[in-house]
Amino acid sequence: MSHSGAQEKAEAADSPFGSLHLELSSTVDRVADELRRAVFDGELESGTPLREVALAASLGVSRPTVREALGVLVAEGLATREPNRGVSVSTPDPDSVRDICRARLVLEGDGVRRWPTADESLRDAVRTSLVRYTSAMRAGATYQELNERHLAFHVSLVGLADSPRLLAMAESLMVELKLALAQVDRIRRNAHDQADSHTALVMLLERGDIEGASTFLEKHLANAESSILDALGLRAGPVGDR
Repeated sequence: MSHSGAQEKAEAADSPFGSLHLELSSTVDRVADELRRAVFDGELESGTPLREVALAASLGVSRPTVREALGVLVAEGLATREPNRGVSVSTPDPDSVRDICRARLVLEGDGVRRWPTADESLRDAVRTSLVRYTSAMRAGATYQELNERHLAFHVSLVGLADSPRLLAMAESLMVELKLALAQVDRIRRNAHDQADSHTALVMLLERGDIEGASTFLEKHLANAESSILDALGLRAGPVGDR
């Protein structure tokens, strides 16, 4: 290495950005994206062990890169890390599914009831999220994209309350529910039915039938809970009050 090259390397190391590694970071992101796709498309089922050596060989990357990517999935709740057992695709917990659906009803139900007085921009956000979801369905989008658009619609209902804290709570719940709901949609291939159901809810809101919309949402979320538990074989223990 020339003197100037060595000097530049030393200066880079001493700079505030000396620890940044764009190539490695980009590779980690690509590995995480591929693992997400495999989970949402059903190539990696709940409980599947995610072995670093096998994944590194299959994807043509290093084990540290796979390890970092797995850490991303663990942080997102798509994978679980257990001592002495490694990382595996997360398996939804039935009690958590029930609790999340109860919490969703509180948050989304409040948003639905606020439709008449909500700012028009917030109502437009609901309409836009519905269009994005139905458009993705018609375009034959991946399960991952459909899942994102589906959950974004439900978050937009909470947005009608115009509360950043409630919105943050809803987004946190959706992260927990993402894996379970994705697997149900994939198993039942019901994106079209879901899109029709969401459209019906918005039509009730547009007609000013807030009571009807509230009742519709309650049944929709109760059905979502049952669908998740049944499709994933998690119907164990008493069903909590909805």
